Amino acid sequence: MTSNFALPRPLRRSWSLASARTVRIVVLGQSAVGKTALTVRFITKRFIGDYDPTLEMIYRHTAAIDGEFVHFEILDTAGQEEDSLQIEEKIKWGDGFAVVYSVTDRCSFDEVMRLCFLINHIHSSTRKGAGDQPPVVIVANKKDLQFDRMVSTDDGEKLSRALKHHFFEISTRDSYEEAAVVFNSVYYELLKQGSLSPGSFKKRTVSKLMEKIPKLYANSTLNTTGRSLSFNSFRDYIPE
Repeated sequence: MTSNFALPRPLRRSWSLASARTVRIVVLGQSAVGKTALTVRFITKRFIGDYDPTLEMIYRHTAAIDGEFVHFEILDTAGQEEDSLQIEEKIKWGDGFAVVYSVTDRCSFDEVMRLCFLINHIHSSTRKGAGDQPPVVIVANKKDLQFDRMVSTDDGEKLSRALKHHFFEISTRDSYEEAAVVFNSVYYELLKQGSLSPGSFKKRTVSKLMEKIPKLYANSTLNTTGRSLSFNSFRDYIPE
């Protein structure tokens, strides 16, 4: 189930940030599948290949999509084994989800079904009606590593059809556009569901667990009161 979505349009100074919608997206998947590289590619348009796999961060980024500002809060999870309470709190925090695997790692592909089941199970206990399940996109990353491929495109498409989720096979290394489409697709699905309301940014609450996760303002295109993040700022989070 592959879909095409528009990329963010250039920002205009005349627009008001006060009416912007807030979207919380959780990026899930096993360690080393490229979750952080995907997130950083989206918010900076740059590709950085190496990260501390134990680092967990909430990135805050503002983009303009179809003439409106959108506040993205993106939780980049570590992807390591954690207790059920921690993963439950992170899933409850999110409005939508990107479940990532690497085409070079069969085990990461096998993990996708479990993560999708957890998302649906946890949200079904807090939302009414089957139609209110949060949007999930399945992301097959590292398609540029063809000689190391262990998961075919057909495998990914079959799984996405079975789970009824959108599917994207991408190369975070080679394409900013492919990375942006992942996050835009979650936004459009939430918009279609009517799950987003303007001006909701200050009204959101988080659990004590989520408050402990570091937050980073990552808007290189706007002069806001948040921390402005340049490409070099990410070097603070890259291991030597």
